[in-house]
Amino acid sequence: MSTETLVEVAVIGAFVGFLGGLFGKGGSAIATPLLALVGIPPIVALASPLPATIPSTLAASYAYWRERLIDWRIFRWSVFVGIPATAAGAYATRWIGGDVLVTATEVVITALGVRFLLRPGAPHEIAIEPRGYRLRLVAVAATVGILSGLLANGGGFLLAPLFVVVLRVSIKRSFATSLAVASVLAVPGTIVHAFLGHIDWSLVAVFGLTSIPLSYLGARVGIRTHPVRLERVYGAGLAVLGATLLLAAR
Repeated sequence: MSTETLVEVAVIGAFVGFLGGLFGKGGSAIATPLLALVGIPPIVALASPLPATIPSTLAASYAYWRERLIDWRIFRWSVFVGIPATAAGAYATRWIGGDVLVTATEVVITALGVRFLLRPGAPHEIAIEPRGYRLRLVAVAATVGILSGLLANGGGFLLAPLFVVVLRVSIKRSFATSLAVASVLAVPGTIVHAFLGHIDWSLVAVFGLTSIPLSYLGARVGIRTHPVRLERVYGAGLAVLGATLLLAAR
């Protein structure tokens, strides 16, 4: 990679890391289309942010853990179901082209942005019958695991809103727990994509250098900011970003 490309990757890493920590998402879903936009090959742009997601989400998770916001029951179930689902999704990229997955990522970003903008999550938890709760949790973990493997991300961009909408978890607890789960779900995806030769480790190093500290900073800012306001700002940003990337790719 040229020096100019490395600088662009570092800037993207900082931007993605801060947003990931701020909104409880690993950030790979945002990184993929941005890296593709600056000339990184699609499958490399898809897979290479994933290893850097592990330390960056751990850094952000630590900030939330200090505030006792992580729901460990949801974490355990999500990891137990999500790890094999993520590995299966990542392996399926052998038969799905990088261009298709980048486009899918952009569509998902746009759709989530519109959802967050129009319907920010409710800040209060609602009790759910235990058996129904477990079934919902398994369904969320399996769905996110497969999609995070296919889209080469830790799943945080889907976990947080699904925790809010499906499990009725409060927004900040959803952010905290999704980051913790995403740090684990990124591991099997990283292993499989590394085995398939999709990861550029020099890109990982540059991306991680800026994303890790900014992820922790973003988490600290998010903890101190009103969650519904954050969701609306995040939704607007994602909707604009996703739509812009979709148009730029045409």
